Amino acid sequence: MKVPFIDLEAQYQPMKGEIKSALEGILDSCAFIQGPAVFNFERDFADYLGAQAVACVNSGTSALYCALRALGIGPEDEVITVPNTFIATAEAVSLTGAKPVFVDVCKESALMDVSQLESTITEKTKAIIPVHLYGQCADMDEILRIAKERGLFVIEDACQAHGAEYKGKKAGTIGDVGAFSFYPGKNLGAYGEGGAVASNNADLISKVKLIRDHGALEKYKHSVIGGNFRMSGFQGAVLGLKLKYLDNWIESRRKNARLYRENLSGLPVEIIKEEEYNKHNYHLFVILTEKRDELVDYLKKHDVFSGIHYPIPVHLQEAYADFGWKNGDYPVSEGLAKKILSLPMYPELREEQIKYVAGLLKELYQK
Repeated sequence: MKVPFIDLEAQYQPMKGEIKSALEGILDSCAFIQGPAVFNFERDFADYLGAQAVACVNSGTSALYCALRALGIGPEDEVITVPNTFIATAEAVSLTGAKPVFVDVCKESALMDVSQLESTITEKTKAIIPVHLYGQCADMDEILRIAKERGLFVIEDACQAHGAEYKGKKAGTIGDVGAFSFYPGKNLGAYGEGGAVASNNADLISKVKLIRDHGALEKYKHSVIGGNFRMSGFQGAVLGLKLKYLDNWIESRRKNARLYRENLSGLPVEIIKEEEYNKHNYHLFVILTEKRDELVDYLKKHDVFSGIHYPIPVHLQEAYADFGWKNGDYPVSEGLAKKILSLPMYPELREEQIKYVAGLLKELYQK
């Protein structure tokens, strides 16, 4: 039995006619850059999140960068985040001229260890970026408490957390601003690149809209140095159509996560914990295993495809070699990098496929 890591075709086929119609609408209108489809999606996504406003951009990285810029983060500033994340979280900080600073994560959840946060803050710290990794939120109450006491901004990296909830609030609406990615494999994915910034501060979103379009709200009148971070009309049309399915897709993912837990019970693997205050969207279903590399090969041999999120912590990436970080600086993130394995997870995943994957794990451990 073949089990892909993600099956975008299985999602596309039932909505093929709707997608074609939406894309034809962009072709007919010739609104290829931003335009009505993007602006309508901004409104609908803001309504879905319960946010005051949303600004669409061309990627999750751009969303983080534009959010940082809108908050005035720049050279000489420090921004605290975690090393167990995709490099874009730190990269966006670096692109503003600021310095990323790390705190380690908790082994059970792979989320920011807030007990380390206060001791990491310096006079140069301007913001905290909690990463809602794998589809569940960091401990936002404690992060917000510390941020308020120290006068810091909180930027939620919600790039994997579309529709996830923290104590009933949607991810990306809890801090000062939230950043989303619509990379095709995300729970809400475009057919190309895309991203968005959400906030309950409309003025902040206006600044993002200024930055995303060369610092201009009116053509040829540029008030700040911005860039070209605009979303295409095609992506706005696709996202606007897919948004109405998001909650059902999340429920399917949550059902699949429960099936995984049932079928993996008794095996010598740990499953990343769903914190009780969260509604996890299960963008990824992640286990910890000492036999990670052996298991990857064994699954692949039997046509099951997996992923590793992430094999090298950001502080050990060559891109950040000049910062002087070394092995041992963030031991939990380093330990996770050797053990984490993402199993196939998507709404259309069938029960027999989940049982097949779990059966292969049992076979390997029996051997």
